[in-house]
Amino acid sequence: MPYDTSYAERIQYKQLQDAAYQAGLDAVTNLEAALALAGLSLPSLANDGPLGSRGFVRLGGCSVDLANQLAEVIAAGAHVLQEHRT
Repeated sequence: MPYDTSYAERIQYKQLQDAAYQAGLDAVTNLEAALALAGLSLPSLANDGPLGSRGFVRLGGCSVDLANQLAEVIAAGAHVLQEHRT
């Protein structure tokens, strides 16, 4: 016998999905802004919708040059964070 979800369960599921989608949009916006501060942009960065009631961000592909620049920025930021922790 199949389980029929109640109206309340469907509403709760939709709320979870909406929140996950919004979290993905927010994460994309935050990452775009951080990349822009470094003069970088990931061309395929996008909200990929909820995945299992969690936000999911597609980072996409980029050139080797951009990947190396991004690695430099991340490494520099990581070094600054490590210095502040000590």
